[in-house]
Amino acid sequence: MKENIKIFGKEIIDQPAIDQLINCTGAEDYGVLTADAHVGYGHPIGGAIAYKNHISLSGVGFDIACGNKAVRTDVKSTDIDISKVMDEVERRISFGMGRINNERTDHQVLDAVDKLEINTTKEYKNKLTKIARSQLGTVGGGNHFVDIFKDHEDYIWIGVHFGSRGFGHKITTGFISVSQGKKFEEHSRDAGMFSDPILFSLASEVGNDYLQCLKVAGEYAYAGRDWVVDRVLKILGNPEVTYSVHNHHNFAWHEEHFGEKYWVVRKGCTPAFPGQEGFIGSNMFDTSVIVEGIDSDESQQGLYSTVHGAGRILSRRKALGKTKFKKGPHGKKRKVLVQKGLVDFEKTQQKAKSLGIELR
Repeated sequence: MKENIKIFGKEIIDQPAIDQLINCTGAEDYGVLTADAHVGYGHPIGGAIAYKNHISLSGVGFDIACGNKAVRTDVKSTDIDISKVMDEVERRISFGMGRINNERTDHQVLDAVDKLEINTTKEYKNKLTKIARSQLGTVGGGNHFVDIFKDHEDYIWIGVHFGSRGFGHKITTGFISVSQGKKFEEHSRDAGMFSDPILFSLASEVGNDYLQCLKVAGEYAYAGRDWVVDRVLKILGNPEVTYSVHNHHNFAWHEEHFGEKYWVVRKGCTPAFPGQEGFIGSNMFDTSVIVEGIDSDESQQGLYSTVHGAGRILSRRKALGKTKFKKGPHGKKRKVLVQKGLVDFEKTQQKAKSLGIELR
């Protein structure tokens, strides 16, 4: 074990995730694993690394600036019909691939996308802009969600978790291609889960281009979460927001630690500096929480990082099972389950119903 590594919850973290962190952390760097860490592509999820002279694409990952936002309203749970509200959320907000609503999502962040002036993606710029415009305000799939819940005083909260969607994903795949000596728009080789991290020198043109894209993708992800929360507020009748928390992960920050400046990447873990709040969405049956960073020796050793709430004991494939796309009516492709996973969704739905939880 390297001396420049700190692991929280070592007894519950699988060794491959620890091995990934060790592989990603150079002699002049400093690495951390938070307590819900698990294996990711080239960099452990739940891992934070402070780099002296590089920016890590692997440490940011595909879903740039994925994050969590939660707001408290002045509406009580007894004042709404949660079933009808969830029906409307499903009708008006797009999840997974594609877009079900045609609502125009004008936002100033799209101007920032249009104004990106970087050499690496110059020829692909129009396609990036098109992706950004088409997906702003959509949520995605996997562990991404819109959640409506009540607190101990019966006030309604809205919680969301998602990131920069296809815009951020395309930026990442493009720069992976560039790292392999290809053009941004060319397909990259899949180096696998346990490949070495992709690092860009801060002194290089590619490194600076990536940082510019990172900044805009971060703004884009925040705009998307704001848009979705605003739409849910409209569905609830535009109640007053009395509290708001908004934080993110899968990003790189220029920070000072141990008296020196570093570029810190946090993949699947969230910054928690003293006084900084973060929302951690739980699973569908347990309690979600808001955490606040404190100043302590352990916090400093952890690069002021905390969990983001997507720890897991099963991979998505093991949980869901094997899926494939098949052509449905009118030739439209749809995802179908061809082999069951370890999670029985019918039983999950039954449990939710018995607890009065509405799932969509």
